[in-house]
Amino acid sequence: MTKRLPPKGDHQPDLFAANFADIPIRDQRDTMERPFFSLAKKPRYTPIEYHVGDVWVEVSANPKFGLATIWDADILIWASTQITEALDRGQTPSRVVRFHPHNLLKSIRRATGGEHYLRLRAALERLTHTAVRTNIRGEGKKKAASFHWLESWTEVTDEKTGETIGMTMTLPDWLYEGILMKGGVLTIHEDYFLLTGGIERWLYRVARKHAGQQEGGWQFTMRQLYEKSGSASRFSDFAIDVRKVVEADSLPEYTTMLHKNEEGEEIVHFLKRDQLALDDPRYESARHPRRRVARGIASKALSFKKVAG
Repeated sequence: MTKRLPPKGDHQPDLFAANFADIPIRDQRDTMERPFFSLAKKPRYTPIEYHVGDVWVEVSANPKFGLATIWDADILIWASTQITEALDRGQTPSRVVRFHPHNLLKSIRRATGGEHYLRLRAALERLTHTAVRTNIRGEGKKKAASFHWLESWTEVTDEKTGETIGMTMTLPDWLYEGILMKGGVLTIHEDYFLLTGGIERWLYRVARKHAGQQEGGWQFTMRQLYEKSGSASRFSDFAIDVRKVVEADSLPEYTTMLHKNEEGEEIVHFLKRDQLALDDPRYESARHPRRRVARGIASKALSFKKVAG
């Protein structure tokens, strides 16, 4: 009697202990400009449907948890950062990431009190239950990927104290493969985590992906940005919010300007601050690509404390 071979990938993935600190922040580039996340803190349940040219994205909410937000995406940025750093150091990462919530919260520049642990769990639930379908990296117009932002997450607590000992999260293949691919991540400014507005955060990610280091920056019409954002607001309200971001000039690394084109359309222009004139108050010098240097980091795996049971 013969036995068939197990399907490819039919094994328990190894755990990757994520504990790097003071390193450049990396974002997965395919998630940076298209409408994968809700831009509002108020729970959103209406789906996102984006169809422009041959590219489409559909994001659906779980009726209990709502859509994952752009703040929830900080967790995915953190995971991308840890995995990329492991690769840079010659280590072998995994899409199953082991971590302590204290370290994750500190890395994305949030407080670490009990309330923030609750918010972290809520974010993990939204990421786990938000369904995504897209043909980005689908290798053909008729091919698509379907996944959730997290396949699962776990938490181990001390039965006596109730304190969290460790957590894991499992990334979907689509995201994990996007992190591993050549050119799959972009380094972003750590002050991104301090931006408080959803549109403000999204505009920075658009600027970073498109303007990058390009001489002269990058320009979009306001209507193009609105379509890319997946915002649930009316176009007029979205435009007002973008103008506020431009006026505040709060984006790290990039400044934004408004003007009208020959057709009378409102144009949003993103420009790297180091391309401005030296006497411009918005000017900032270029930063070293590995400005955040790890100090005294232990690369050994975190060990979960044994819990009586």
